[in-house]
Amino acid sequence: MALASDVSLGPTEGEGVRPTAILPLRQLFAISVYWLGLSCIFGGLVALLTGRLEFEQLVPKGTEGTALVQMTIVGSLIAAVVQPTVGAISDYTTSRWGRRKPYIFIGSILDVVFLAGIAMSNTVVAIAALFLLLQASSNFAQGPFQGYIPDLVPEPQVGLASALLGIFQTLGIVAGSIVAALGVAFHQYAVAIIALGAIELMTMLVVVIRVQEGRAAKSRAGRSWGRIALSAWGTDILRERSFLWLVGSRFFFLMAGSVLMSLALFYLVRSHGLAERDAGSTYAVVVVLGALATVIAIIPSARLSDRIGRKPVIWGACALGAVGIAILIAAPSVPVGLVGAALYGIANGSFLAVDWALMTDIIPKASSGRYMGLSNVATATSGIFALALGGVIMDTVGGVARAGSGPRAALVVSIVAYIVAAALLVPVVEPLRGRRAARTADGPSARGAGEPNGDTPAAGDLSRP
Repeated sequence: MALASDVSLGPTEGEGVRPTAILPLRQLFAISVYWLGLSCIFGGLVALLTGRLEFEQLVPKGTEGTALVQMTIVGSLIAAVVQPTVGAISDYTTSRWGRRKPYIFIGSILDVVFLAGIAMSNTVVAIAALFLLLQASSNFAQGPFQGYIPDLVPEPQVGLASALLGIFQTLGIVAGSIVAALGVAFHQYAVAIIALGAIELMTMLVVVIRVQEGRAAKSRAGRSWGRIALSAWGTDILRERSFLWLVGSRFFFLMAGSVLMSLALFYLVRSHGLAERDAGSTYAVVVVLGALATVIAIIPSARLSDRIGRKPVIWGACALGAVGIAILIAAPSVPVGLVGAALYGIANGSFLAVDWALMTDIIPKASSGRYMGLSNVATATSGIFALALGGVIMDTVGGVARAGSGPRAALVVSIVAYIVAAALLVPVVEPLRGRRAARTADGPSARGAGEPNGDTPAAGDLSRP
């Protein structure tokens, strides 16, 4: 099968070297659009499962939060294993489609199959089993896909590519949430779940047909595929100290948002007393408002990070997110809660615009599938802990009466998570870029030769490729 391409990317770059060919905007869009499909699935599916637990009485009253954890926890753990492993394998894959596309195509097709199974299932056990398979197939595609930005995007376009990634992730969450809100409002859960799969399928085809792969596969040097898979978990990763700290910070930031997104319907129903139809429509309003705030914040945050650095922008996002969640906890009415949701959206947009750019800055480029897959362990496992802590706290505080204090108490976890995320970002060494990097390369700064400036790695720091 011949695949269309938009741009020739030139010769293969070496280990740790970023591509230099400037990409046309349409290629950057094609690289990023699959995030819409991926985000759509899990942005909408968790809300649909929440609605089924709340309104279809699949479990005893007062245990809905715990049940949601039980339905999703094993699948999320599977995701944490599959994504970096398959990402590392894709770094060495040679095929007519390149090293990433076969995994994206196969994983997406399986996603649609497993979503159809979830749509037709009526027991917690069946849904949990199919959710596990969905996590495996989705991350089978996502691990290799995440290698595209380090593979293809030159340094001057990293901020823009990261911003587009954030925009498409946000649009995916919006699309998935609107589909979920309509499914809840009209009690059409099966139709809504199938629609999520259709959206992912369309975005996958854009990537497979339009994206031109650039970097050649790494040589296996005689190693078996089993050894390649195990290499994803090699201890050499411990030398990448800034990478590890950044993954930890990402984990807690995403965990903070996951508590809110996972329990949003519970919050509207229990803390504000909304009925099923009203909860579905209000949930859509909350998501759209938060998404608009996210999209508005992405481009300015990306540009700001190019001027003042990535880390200060992420710290600001942590502070703003904590304030937004505090407003939601204290909100006496939905309109007041919307203010908190908007602040959370701005914080999330700032983070999405910058986190991926910083991650791309510090990882070894030729092993991008492996490192980006490992970084997404934070994404997969943050949802587990968010549900485990938030769901159990909600059930414990709210009790059988399903009191409104339950979801509010659970949101306290988000504030703590933002504080930890900000603290873990401190040891991350941010590489110099652009003119600052050029000045450093020309010679010692005004501080004097050998004098630390706070921006360059300390002696022995191997965190930068």
